[in-house]
Amino acid sequence: MEKHEHFMRQALAEAEEALKADEVPVGAIIIHQGRVVGAAHNQREGLRDPTAHAEMIAITQAAAGLESWRLEKCTLYVTLEPCPMCAGAIVQARIPRLVYGASDPKGGAVQTLFQLLSDPRLNHQAEITGGVLELACGELLTRFFREKRGASGRPEQAPRSSGCA
Repeated sequence: MEKHEHFMRQALAEAEEALKADEVPVGAIIIHQGRVVGAAHNQREGLRDPTAHAEMIAITQAAAGLESWRLEKCTLYVTLEPCPMCAGAIVQARIPRLVYGASDPKGGAVQTLFQLLSDPRLNHQAEITGGVLELACGELLTRFFREKRGASGRPEQAPRSSGCA
C-alpha cells in the first residue's frame, strides 16, 4: 500500500496542476518497471477536447514513450475512478493494473456504476485497487466544485457529476 500511496501522490500533484488551470482536478500517471512513462491532468477546457481526460493523455504519452499501444506491464494511477471512455481505453491499451483514489458515484465505470475492467465479456480485464488516498483525492474535487458553485452563485449542492474529467 505504501508504494500505491507514493505513486498516488504523484497523480495528486498532476490533479493540483489541473486545479491551477481551472480544470476538474484529476491527475494520472502510468508506471512501467518502476518509472513514470506517462503523467497528465485533465485538459478538456484548455484543449477544448472532450477526450482530454488525464487518463487518456497519460495513456497516449506512455504508448509513445514505450513505442507500443500495448501497455501490458504498466500500472495506471488516477485520482478519480475512470469514466466509461477511460475504462475503455484501459481495456484497449491492455493495462493490467489500475489504482484509483476517489470513487465516482455519477460516472465511475470501474466499480461504481459499471464494472468494465472486470467484465469477462471483454477481451481484457485489469486488477483494480480503489480508495488509495481517497480522502485527499475527493477533497480536491469537492473544493473545486464548491468554488465553482460559489462563483456561479448557485446554492451549495452536490455537483451534477464530478465525472472522470
